[in-house]
Amino acid sequence: MSQRPRPFDDVRAALDGDGAGNRALPVGDDRPTLRLDLARRQRTGIPEIVHAEHKSAETVAEALLRLAERNGRALATRCSESVAEEVERRLRVGWVVERHERARAVVVATAESSVEDGGGRVGMLAAGTSDLPIAAEAALVAREMGATVDEAVDVGVAGLHRLVGPLERMVGSGVDVIVVAAGMDGALPSVVAGLVAVPVIGLPTSIGYGFGGGGVGAMTTMLQSCAPGLVVVNIDNGVGAGSTAALIANRIAAAKGTP
Repeated sequence: MSQRPRPFDDVRAALDGDGAGNRALPVGDDRPTLRLDLARRQRTGIPEIVHAEHKSAETVAEALLRLAERNGRALATRCSESVAEEVERRLRVGWVVERHERARAVVVATAESSVEDGGGRVGMLAAGTSDLPIAAEAALVAREMGATVDEAVDVGVAGLHRLVGPLERMVGSGVDVIVVAAGMDGALPSVVAGLVAVPVIGLPTSIGYGFGGGGVGAMTTMLQSCAPGLVVVNIDNGVGAGSTAALIANRIAAAKGTP
């Protein structure tokens, strides 16, 4: 009788290699100030993403270059305009540099690189146009993980009739999970979770003022939701919402045998 594989056997193999110091997957970059996880996508399904905030343009460009050299493409989020411009200037020769201004992100890729279709379908709702940058970040991350993303904007509870059409379209197209970005009172994710039969990820944004401003009120509302099927990420965590949504959606697609 064949022995069942043990959990984490692939991880052990990646770390131990062939016993001669040759690892099946690279553990990371060996530079003391820039230790990149070059095999994160192979190990977890989520690529190593460069968080550009509080980093110099030189550091961001170097990280993107090393990741793209290894994996064919690389993503940096929270890029200021000056950082994005500098990355584009440094890597314009020999690389395709895509600036996603709405998501405040940059993708660096080889000319022949493309995103492998994971088969998953993600719905992305932004309650208001002020929530759009965070929702766009989540959508970009999900797309870079191979999911198809259906987006709708400005469908918040202040005019709830605006939600009906986009939500019907998403459910009809067979989305596997829906991300709902909302600031202010953060009520929209609860409404959506009470209407659909797929997981809903609440993404609170730092839109709001006064008591509970900065996203605190939105996150508290989502965490206190009485609608089951809703989980919540941290304030403005578009990367967390997008990557989790893509993992769920791609896993479901694999179980269905698609693509």
